[in-house]
Amino acid sequence: MTTRAIIIGAGRGERLMPTTADAPKCFAEVGGRRILDWTVEALATAGVEQIAFIGGYRIEAVQEAYPEFEFRHNVDWPNNNILASLFYAEDLMDEPFVCCYSDCLFTANLVSSTIATAGEIVVSVDTGWRERYADRTEHPTDDAEKITASDGVVTRIDREIPEAEAYGEFTGVARFGKSGAEVLRRAYHRIREGHAGQPFRGAKLFEKAYLIHLLQEMIEDGVEFRHSDTGGEYIEIDTQQDFEYARGCWENGGIA
Repeated sequence: MTTRAIIIGAGRGERLMPTTADAPKCFAEVGGRRILDWTVEALATAGVEQIAFIGGYRIEAVQEAYPEFEFRHNVDWPNNNILASLFYAEDLMDEPFVCCYSDCLFTANLVSSTIATAGEIVVSVDTGWRERYADRTEHPTDDAEKITASDGVVTRIDREIPEAEAYGEFTGVARFGKSGAEVLRRAYHRIREGHAGQPFRGAKLFEKAYLIHLLQEMIEDGVEFRHSDTGGEYIEIDTQQDFEYARGCWENGGIA
């Protein structure tokens, strides 16, 4: 049973200014609650008992508001990105875990389905993503972390996938079993050893890489990724436009 979650939340969220002028991005309020409150509720309802938070910008505010979390401090957050940030919690990857981004709203059902789907590595995929992008002019579809899939297996995860070819969008929620986590760790260290301080896939430097860059590398190396589908139980909040959209339709832990 997966009982641990790692929330990646070190960045400032420049595109959500002025909301993030003096508060972490996950403190933005939707439906009278912080994004992080919705995340905690979804995880707890799905049976996740332990939460680790990787913080950076205004980590002290999260520590004060959520003393029950286990914290890891990404001290170099202005100079790195999601992938490097996740591995500040590598010591917590010795057992099955779920990881997620801190700037997304998602339902407990999405988490439960991801945990329940068979496979050592499972990614959550929103197959209803195009509807959410209809009026999303500040974050167009070419910025979406899209996936292609065949027979339940992810074949590619990349922003460069043409919209017409995409099966769905990665929600940022992923589950790793014990051996899946070990495969993830080995892949990260092998690639870091060869690419530290150098370009890696779409990143100008390995340190600036996104999680999906590593996942795609693993897929190309033959690692099997299964997917758990959702039809819209998810909203990414990257811009003020996203923020207003979420505030207009997210109620009681789901899209109204």
